[in-house]
Amino acid sequence: MLAVWVCAASRVTGGEPLRMQLFPAVAREPAVLTIRVTVESADEHRVLQVVAESSTFYRSSEVQIDGKRAAALNVFEFRNVPTGLYQVTSVLIGPRGQRATASRVARIEPAVRARP
Repeated sequence: MLAVWVCAASRVTGGEPLRMQLFPAVAREPAVLTIRVTVESADEHRVLQVVAESSTFYRSSEVQIDGKRAAALNVFEFRNVPTGLYQVTSVLIGPRGQRATASRVARIEPAVRARP
């Protein structure tokens, strides 16, 4: 199951159009990855896309951004993520294409099995 939350937060400053945080960086399967993306306010921002990808698994989510009126903080949650090394990437898209990207790595380890 995939859930996306969009919440209001303070504006991004310092000229960075996009910042991303990923929690946890290491977890056991089935994992829940939480991706917090902060987007600078700008009329040119139209779409925010987040992708979690390993050699055997792919999950993505996308939300529309309403330019300057959009919430600064966007929270994505990917549930039941299996074992693997994941490249998690956020992409901010405007009317002329990609405006900014941010990327992090997460490692999901096998679940601990009970001994008989």
